[in-house]
Amino acid sequence: MLFATTPLGFRHSVYSPAVRSLERFLTEIPCAGQQKSCTISQDEKFYTLSFDVPGIAKEQLNIGIEGGIVRIESKQDSARQYKVAYELPQSIDVGSSEAKLENGVLTLKLGKQPPASRVNALTIN
Repeated sequence: MLFATTPLGFRHSVYSPAVRSLERFLTEIPCAGQQKSCTISQDEKFYTLSFDVPGIAKEQLNIGIEGGIVRIESKQDSARQYKVAYELPQSIDVGSSEAKLENGVLTLKLGKQPPASRVNALTIN
């Protein structure tokens, strides 16, 4: 019988979608009765997301981007609590992204990161 170890990074990437699904499920349960107003549009280079966040100042919001996952939540000292996460089909380029809050509407313009090619050339002997 032969046993081989798997690199830690490989094992993590296999379980990552299941963990994201569970996290999304557990996050959405308490907010199931609340209606979150969000509009999403896209073009070739950007995703544009707009959220209604009335009564929350820009200093009270945290926006986190990890790969293709965008998390928006209010800080603990905020008068209103807001927490939402979206998984986009493509990774986000943080350098070309911007966020704007005007009149209770948070608008995120998120740059799409082109997928990196993982093809390696093999020489023929």
